[in-house]
Parts: sequence; structure tokens; C-alpha cells
Amino acid sequence: MTQTIPRTELRTIRRALSDLRKDLITGAFALRPLPPLGATHPLVRKVPRSARPYAPWLPQAAIAAFAFYLMAVANETEGVGTALLSGAPLLLALYRPIGAWWLSFAASVIWSLVAPEPVGSSMWPWPATLFASHVAVMVIVASQNRPRVAGQMLLLTAAFGIACDFSAVGGHTNAFPMVVTSGVIVGAVVSRRSLRETKQQVAVQQSATYEERSRRTLLEERATIARELHDVVAHHMSVIAIQAEAAPYRVANPPEELATSFATIRENAVAALTELRRVLGVVRADDPDAYADADPEAPQPTLATLDTLFAGVRAAGLTVEHIITGAVRPLPSGVELSAYRIAQEALSNALRHAPGSTARVEVAYVLGGLGLRIVNGPPTQAVRPSPGMGHGLLGMRERVAMLNGEMTAGAVEEDGGYEVAVFIPVAAAAEEAEASGPEPSTPKRGPASEASAPKRGPASEPSTPKQGPGLKKGPAPEASGPRKGPAPAGETIKP
Repeated sequence: MTQTIPRTELRTIRRALSDLRKDLITGAFALRPLPPLGATHPLVRKVPRSARPYAPWLPQAAIAAFAFYLMAVANETEGVGTALLSGAPLLLALYRPIGAWWLSFAASVIWSLVAPEPVGSSMWPWPATLFASHVAVMVIVASQNRPRVAGQMLLLTAAFGIACDFSAVGGHTNAFPMVVTSGVIVGAVVSRRSLRETKQQVAVQQSATYEERSRRTLLEERATIARELHDVVAHHMSVIAIQAEAAPYRVANPPEELATSFATIRENAVAALTELRRVLGVVRADDPDAYADADPEAPQPTLATLDTLFAGVRAAGLTVEHIITGAVRPLPSGVELSAYRIAQEALSNALRHAPGSTARVEVAYVLGGLGLRIVNGPPTQAVRPSPGMGHGLLGMRERVAMLNGEMTAGAVEEDGGYEVAVFIPVAAAAEEAEASGPEPSTPKRGPASEASAPKRGPASEPSTPKQGPGLKKGPAPEASGPRKGPAPAGETIKP
């Protein structure tokens, strides 16, 4: 135990000397200009607009003015030599701060050796101007370097002051005032700088954390959207596979090529459906708890199920008004699902951030797309802290962006509420494909059919022939009686 202590102390001394060499000796007179203030600095903002181009250089101007002031005072009281020793370190600190401190330290040593010690005076080894200059230089150096450098300067200054105190004849020196004054002022500068750097580091960490949370939320939202779109696509693929399998049985003696084509369609549909399920399995495996309560057989919500959502929201204490404008028409499943989720998230935000308010959900079926607007009023009850991360808008924007839509969200200036407005474009072809099917229509009667419509005979039975593919229009039938066989396309047989 007695052998390890000296080794530890020796190692500590070596480390301290190494740090001293790196901080105060190596590159002591390297060019390190004092940087100007930023354009957003509070001091720059307080300056009149006409003088703002010069405002960033106010610290440099103040230091130079203080240096010339000390030189003028020292020249009147102590002489030219003391004036130069007082002002030169401050001017040098504008460009080479570490070297300026060494110059100030050397000036203190030189003045203590050259100047006689006044008996009964406390202005030795630092006269007033040199005292102020040395403290100012240490403040400049401490404001630009790590706290360790400030500690080294204070330690060397205190060592020099103690040496002068022991060598003083009368015992009256200003070493103690120098150590206390410089320690308090430099300590305050170092503390303020450390606090500012700590705040900057915390801000950077918070920004990085927020970005990471946003990225994770975005990925989770995309996974949710992928799962929901999988259910939509899987439904259509299942219908294709079933219809392709049943189609050959609807035709008597189908050609081999037709049966092979339908079999290929079914195989591809089943393969695509299997691949979709495999991808969904990977997504769910990343976060199995997120889909633990999900029912894979449950239908996806649409705009037609908004009333069920509103009922739950009303039960939670939020008054909801539902307004529909335009002709209601079927839209692609992905569009209706995204619109439902956006309305759901917006109403959830209203419940959390505006309890007791009223909400209005406007659904507009417009030309070329779907408009959705959710507006809630200001809260009428106390708002409780929300456990959420505030990423609901991010998920809504992601859904809208995936559908090439537009979204705006912000506070309502009139009453202090909140508004979310969304427009999702829908192509006409997509709307037609989403429709339930072509409505039955009566073929139009052409000129030829009117002239050749068969008349009802006593033995004729009323019949409505089906129009099938591949039927070609033949010559006009004779007027003597009904014609046997399928009716030509474009004609209507009257019984």
C-alpha cells in the first residue's frame, strides 16, 4: 500500500505536467483570433439596425478600448514601461490568447523584479493597471478554452503570488486579492461557458432522440399501412384466384388453352397471395405485440364505418358532427382506409388535447378525389399530460404522402382550436374499378333492328336472349315470323 501511493502521485504529477505542456506551452503563440458574435446573439439584436453590420465586433472593440484606457492610466501613474506591459497583453489576446497570458505573466514577473517594493503598500507585485490587465487576459483565455486551462492559469498565478508574498520585506502584497478576484471572475466565466455547452449538448441529444423517435414512428406507421394494404390487396387476390378457378366450369367443353390460361392466372394469384402473407409475417415478427389483438379476418374500416368510430368518440365525451358533401361513391379501399385512420387519429388528438370540446368531420366527395377536414374547438376542461410522443401528425402525413395527397394542420386563430385538412386525389379509372360492377342496361335499338324486329306469332314464346361475346350481327330477319337461334348483338327481341 505504501508503494502504490507514491507511484500514483507521481503518475498524477506527470499527467498534470503533460496537460500543462499541451495546453499552455505547445502552440502557445498560435493564431487563434477571437471570433465575432453571431447574427442571432442577443447583444447584436439590441443594436440599431443601421449598426448591426458592425455589432459582431463589439467584444473586440471593447477589449481594444480597455487596453488603451489602461495604457493611458499607467502612463500617467507609473510611466511608459508599465503602460506597455499593461496594454500589450490585452491587444495580443485578440489574436493569440495563450501567448497573451504568458506575456502578461512575464510582465508581472518583470515588474516585480524591476519595480521597488513599496513599504506598507499593497500594490505589489501587481500595480492597478497590470492587475486589471492580467485578470482581463485570463477571462479572455478562459472564455475560449476548456476549464482545465483556466485552472492551470490560476494555479500558476497563485504560485507566483505566494512566492512574492514570502519574499516581500514588509509582508504587504496583493497576491491574495489577485487570487481571489481572478478566481471568482474566471470561475464565473468558466461556469457560464460550461453551462452553455451543457445546454447545447442536451439540445443536440434531444434533437437526435426526437429524430430517432420520429424515424421509428415513421417505420411503425409504414408497417401498419403495409399490413392494412396487405389485407386489401389480399382480398382482391383471393377473389381473382377463386374466379380463375371457377371460370372453366362455367363454359361447356372449354378449350385446353382457355383452361390453361385460367390455371396460370390462379397459380400466379395464389403465389402472390402467399408472398404477401410471408412479407406480413416478417413485419409482424419485428413487433409481435403490435398485432397481438389484430383479427386477420376482420374487414378493414372504410368511410361507411365512420359512424361506429363517432359513437365511441361521443361516449368518451367529445361531441362530433358529421357532414358529407357531394355524391357518395365507392373509392379505392386504400383511400377509404387512410381517410378513416386520419379521422381516427385527429379525433384521438382532440380527446387528448381538447377535452370537452366539439369536433366537426367534413367528408367531401369532389371531382378528382376526396376531401377530409377535421376541426375541433378549444378545450373546456383541464388538459391532462398526454403519454404520447406527439407523432400522430407524422403518421397522418405519411399516409397522405403515400397516396400523393396534400395535408395541412395547425391551430385555428379564431377560437384557438385545431384543424386538419386533407385532400387525396383519386383517378377516374380507380373509381370505376372500385365500383361494384356495370349496371344492367338495355341495348339500344338500331335502325336495322327496328325494321327487322320479328312479330309475335301464335306459337311464339316470349324469350329474352342473352348477349354473349363473339356474336356478330347478321342479315336482317324476314318479317314472316320469328327467327330461331340467338339474337344478333345490338337487337332486342320483343315477345
